[in-house]
Amino acid sequence: MKKLVYSLLIISGTIMMVSCGGKDKKDDNADDMEDLTMNEGSVFQFASYTPADSARTFGKKITADGANNVYNVAADKAKANGFTGKVSGKVTSVCQAKGCWMTLDAGNGETMMVTFKDYGFFVPKDITGATVVIDGKAEIREVSVDEQRHMAADAGKSQKEIDAITTPKQELRFVADGVLIK
Repeated sequence: MKKLVYSLLIISGTIMMVSCGGKDKKDDNADDMEDLTMNEGSVFQFASYTPADSARTFGKKITADGANNVYNVAADKAKANGFTGKVSGKVTSVCQAKGCWMTLDAGNGETMMVTFKDYGFFVPKDITGATVVIDGKAEIREVSVDEQRHMAADAGKSQKEIDAITTPKQELRFVADGVLIK
């Protein structure tokens, strides 16, 4: 009986992992090759992610060498605009829909939004609190009300919190080529 139960657990776990790797249904009629590329890697990245002791890289393979602390980069927004290089910081939230963005604690109660170059990779949705190193480019940009509301919904905010967003805002953004989760 135990062998039957274990066999069923293994089979159902395998089916769930495979089914999660199905093609994303996108409304933007994007190139199918982009969807295929994202999904081939994402199933294995999520399935093999281990939060304890091991570092994992998503997107471009990077190391932690030479990373600037996010507090130092975000301290002077004028200097941060156009910054290119590595930044290290603590994850404060992750898109709960796909893992397609995350925020880092930028100090003074602010965060830095991190997206991934060309929507080419995702990060695990359970890395809030983890320390990461990102490599790419920072920019200051105005974020519309619609985009802020979309991000709030992806973060799992309540409808009341989403409805409270009524004005565009200037935000420090970072487009990452690669992410290293420590």
